[in-house]
Amino acid sequence: MKKIDDYLHKEVLVLGLAKSGLAAAKLLHQLGAIVTVNDIKATDDDLVVQELRVLGIQVVCGDHPLSLIKDSQVDLVVKNPGIPYSNPLITLAVERNIPVITEVELAYKISEADIIAITGSNGKTTTTTLIYEMLKEDKKQPLIAGNIGKVACEVVQNATNENVIVMELSSFQLLGTIEFKPSIALILNIYDAHLDYHGTRDEYVRAKGKIYENQLKSDKAIINFDDKDVCERSEISQAEKIFFSTTTELEGGTYIKDGSVWYKNERIISIKEIVLPGAHNLENILAAITAVKLRGVSNESIVKVLTTFKGVKHRLQFVEIIDNRRFYNDSKATNIFATSKALQAFTVPTILLAGGLDRGNEFDELKTSLKYVKAMILFGESAPKLERIAIESGIEVIKCVDNVEQAVSTAFEVSEKDDVILLSPACASWDQFKTFEERGDMFVQAVHKLK
Repeated sequence: MKKIDDYLHKEVLVLGLAKSGLAAAKLLHQLGAIVTVNDIKATDDDLVVQELRVLGIQVVCGDHPLSLIKDSQVDLVVKNPGIPYSNPLITLAVERNIPVITEVELAYKISEADIIAITGSNGKTTTTTLIYEMLKEDKKQPLIAGNIGKVACEVVQNATNENVIVMELSSFQLLGTIEFKPSIALILNIYDAHLDYHGTRDEYVRAKGKIYENQLKSDKAIINFDDKDVCERSEISQAEKIFFSTTTELEGGTYIKDGSVWYKNERIISIKEIVLPGAHNLENILAAITAVKLRGVSNESIVKVLTTFKGVKHRLQFVEIIDNRRFYNDSKATNIFATSKALQAFTVPTILLAGGLDRGNEFDELKTSLKYVKAMILFGESAPKLERIAIESGIEVIKCVDNVEQAVSTAFEVSEKDDVILLSPACASWDQFKTFEERGDMFVQAVHKLK
């Protein structure tokens, strides 16, 4: 990693002690900062708290005292991405013109490796993983980081200029960037999501667009030609612009023609050869191909991945066949659009397991995707709203249960041979789970118990 003096002797408040907070605190300490960590849920007995205190880092547990900013000369706040800007400490920091960043900014500052950054409302994890696997197959020495589960500032510490960092980024992470500048930036799509956090759609779009904001002419901006919001937001980038489209043939981009995927008039692969399920994944595939072709990856490596890669965990993940019922885990579908796309991947009778955090929205947009849904098993805060949609859509079997485990057994009871049983919640998981991964793992475990 780069040895920088940007944080030497600076007073830094790290807000939130999850994986990213722990990594950021340790890195800042290593870079010579005077670090204080604050976490409302942590206790003095926690091992991570003790670990930081052994290093000489102050840790304040149990609440968010305003004195941490009022009574000190804080130069910088590094916050957990999930902590909203309405948090009193963040509000106070902004009022006092104290920079507020996420650890992604730290990762960029110390990275010796080029960064390929991926964001979007849906498909981030699949696209990030595809890019990583294609680069890996072509021996480009990639590392994977970000919202995909590996803390960026931790991964980057072990990177050299021989590596390339493939980084999945959420709007939460991007909002806390200032100088962050990937050499290749990609927005897959923009749909309404996380409006409870950002307040307005414009603010959500602005946060996503920060991935392009600092790019220079020597950089590359990959743009979804079919998404008006992405196209408009990309105008802030000075980088060379490369488009992809599932609907339009693009002379200088990536597109579909005659049943095959093409890049700049070069045929890459027949769609029939691609094993990743779901028509919606074509958008992710086109984006991934664009990114890796810009890094010089061979067509042979791309084809090898696309003819073997079956998907990522929690994203239309095939789990098991039990008594001729096929089970799929799509726990990462945390909004209506993602669930709609998952449902469109199947043309057989489907039992949908859905529900979770109630963000205040309704689910009427889901109705058009329920053509093959024969039953809905609902759980979580949003179950009553989803039940209304099921009734209005004429779904014959509707069951409300307490949790995902009960949903699996109930779905199996009402299913028949050749049915698909699909967990695709259309909601965030935070009403009952810490993460969508935890929710998906419960689903998978419940499916295995059926055997």
